[in-house]
Amino acid sequence: MEVGSRTILADYFALVTGRSKIQTRAIADAIVEAVEASGGRVARVEGYAEGSWILLDLGSVIVHIFTPEQRTFYNLERLWGEPLPISREEQA
Repeated sequence: MEVGSRTILADYFALVTGRSKIQTRAIADAIVEAVEASGGRVARVEGYAEGSWILLDLGSVIVHIFTPEQRTFYNLERLWGEPLPISREEQA
């Protein structure tokens, strides 16, 4: 999801769902391993111990890994996925 035009936090959010806390941790581990193997750096990891919503800060990309219940509850697509309004100047 492109969010760079709306926030300075990141250019993109990746939203991922695991079926359980064990699977969300496994997904997070695989992403961290792939990023580091390609020479990248993971700036921050949040929520790993609890496992229902894990956040990986990769700089320009923030990965959100949810259990199904947490993804439904937080509904980031609703918060960040809505189209931006177009100003009158942009319409002309």
